[in-house]
Amino acid sequence: MRVDDTAHQTRLTLTELLRVKLKGVVDPIGAFLNRLGIAPNTLTFAGLVGNLIGAMFLAQGKFLIGGLFILAMGPLDALDGTMARLRGEASDFGAFVDSVTDRYIELLIYGGLLTHYLQQADTFMSGLVFIAAAGSILVSYVKARAETLGFEAKRGILTRTERFLVLVPSLVLNHPAIGIAIVAVLANITALQRIYIVRRQAHKR
Repeated sequence: MRVDDTAHQTRLTLTELLRVKLKGVVDPIGAFLNRLGIAPNTLTFAGLVGNLIGAMFLAQGKFLIGGLFILAMGPLDALDGTMARLRGEASDFGAFVDSVTDRYIELLIYGGLLTHYLQQADTFMSGLVFIAAAGSILVSYVKARAETLGFEAKRGILTRTERFLVLVPSLVLNHPAIGIAIVAVLANITALQRIYIVRRQAHKR
């Protein structure tokens, strides 16, 4: 492997960078919640339920309220893993559950948006939501499938954190079409990026 390829693979994603930068803030909060006796899985479940409520508001076209619910649930995604690590309970299965929950949460959000646009008989936006959802899931699937084959595919211009930072503000500002359109285009480009990255690694074997 060339030196530049090694540097490319060891470069932190935005999610990893935020985890490092915010460790001094997230760890004390996680430790406090542990002292209260709250289990990490409880936080994971609360995030799922909170996003479900947010998705229900999105289905009604109440983008501000739905967006605020989803925004409020964002920190829980970081805290449950932090709490498990501080308890010494971090495990591969816990990471698996967390990852699966993340996919459910994304699909709930897109499901709420799709329901709204179908009710409005807006064919264009309904199709755009579907494309955004497909791209988002494919980004995660390509990474997961690549890792089962021994490849690394976590790079890309619109990983889950970036998708959150694009979509949620557009909901809160009541301009969901902008966020959906950006995700629809860039998430699928990201999936193609990861496929190309895996292809390069496969050719070097």
